[in-house]
Amino acid sequence: MRRHELSDPEGVRWVPDVPRGTGVLVLAGSSGRVDVRRAGLFAGLGCVSESIRWFGGPGQHGGPWEIPLETFFDRIDALRTDCDRILVVGTSFGSEAALLCGAESDAVDGVVAFAPSDVVWAGFDADGDEKSHWTHHGAPVPYLPFDFTGFIREDPARFRPLYEHSHRAALAATRAAAIPVERIGELVLVAGGDDQVWPSAAQAGRIVQRRADARRPTVLIEDADAGHRAILPGEEVVRGGMHMLRGGTERADRRLGAAAWEAIRVLIADGSRPVSP
Repeated sequence: MRRHELSDPEGVRWVPDVPRGTGVLVLAGSSGRVDVRRAGLFAGLGCVSESIRWFGGPGQHGGPWEIPLETFFDRIDALRTDCDRILVVGTSFGSEAALLCGAESDAVDGVVAFAPSDVVWAGFDADGDEKSHWTHHGAPVPYLPFDFTGFIREDPARFRPLYEHSHRAALAATRAAAIPVERIGELVLVAGGDDQVWPSAAQAGRIVQRRADARRPTVLIEDADAGHRAILPGEEVVRGGMHMLRGGTERADRRLGAAAWEAIRVLIADGSRPVSP
């Protein structure tokens, strides 16, 4: 396979020797980083795959606040010119973007969401003011604000209780901030029950229920002992990012990643076919 560097935004595109018609956009979480390795794994399955830096680069915000969804739509459109099927794969905050892309863009055929959220959460700008993570058509996407009442700061940080409390504390805002997951085509969710960053298993469960109510099937891959970061076969443990408790163990995180990879292989194989390079 061949690697091509992207700019504006910074990123990478992998082109397999035998493309199979599926394009994949890979979005990292709160690091905003270019996930070169994970994109390469998808290329190994015959997908034209990309990953981009979605904040912290030239001309971008320094953190995950009010990021235009059009940042992702532009890359989806670029993949669509070479592929007849598009999947968006996101992790944590990147799962919000992936799910929103699947809900708001007709060009997206399916989504794989690792440590997913059923709502849009708040971010904080450079001045510490609360903002939506995303904008669409220039307007902030409705988000769920944080309620710090009773929040106890720990070292290392553990944010799951804050997210759980904030979700319970603002029912009206929760409804407004809900990601319209019913609009997404194919959907695979991957969640660890011991996730200490946020309650991804509970959030995944709400997504499954809402889609079931709308008669939309969902593949849910869970492991009660895994944490926030599933490790796919061929990946190394990610050591960077903010100092915090993420839960799980390497063994459980790899077990969750292996189960997720099998579901992903089925998802890609079901819609793939050889195409001319």
